[in-house]
Amino acid sequence: MTESRVSIKDLILVPSVITLGITLLRLVGELQNWSPALFGKAAGGGGSLVGISWLIPILGIYFAVRLVRAGAGPASAGKVAGVSLLVILAVIGIGMGLNKIGQTAFFVGWMLASVAAVALTARLWPALWHTLLAYAFAARIPVALVMLAAILGNWGTHYDVAPPDFPAYSPLVKWVLIGLLPQMTIWFFMTVLFGLFVGGLTALVVKGKTA
Repeated sequence: MTESRVSIKDLILVPSVITLGITLLRLVGELQNWSPALFGKAAGGGGSLVGISWLIPILGIYFAVRLVRAGAGPASAGKVAGVSLLVILAVIGIGMGLNKIGQTAFFVGWMLASVAAVALTARLWPALWHTLLAYAFAARIPVALVMLAAILGNWGTHYDVAPPDFPAYSPLVKWVLIGLLPQMTIWFFMTVLFGLFVGGLTALVVKGKTA
């Protein structure tokens, strides 16, 4: 693999601005009580159509195409896709197992497994991994800050609604537990690993066309 001629800043700038715009749109939609199908207020977002999680596969494709065309493709696209998928399934399996123990074990274990998964996949495709990690910071830090404001203001949005049976804590502790830590661990895992998986599949196609 050769060094990319496209900087990470150039790669993630526009996607990050779009992501921030969608985050703010989602917040406004919930505060204004717009369509629940588009702007759901349930904990976790409820699979609403307006949200930044849908951008992960799209940007996985976009980043992969840009990097391959810039000469920074993976040594083995198949390995990137295959190993990423195995790691994703392993983390999901760990989460399902810990969920039977209890909510605390589930979330703590899932967060730790997420951090490990991101760290262990750094060498699969370094150029894409670093790009996805940088994008994860750009996407998730604003969400964490919005969640802080929403929790402190008790806005009644999905940004400040706790999961069912969540214990009563002070606003700052609640933010750390349902906002800061999940955004910086679980959502990093989702962004990086699913981005690598989709990016690996994309590289298989793009490299085939450019070979």
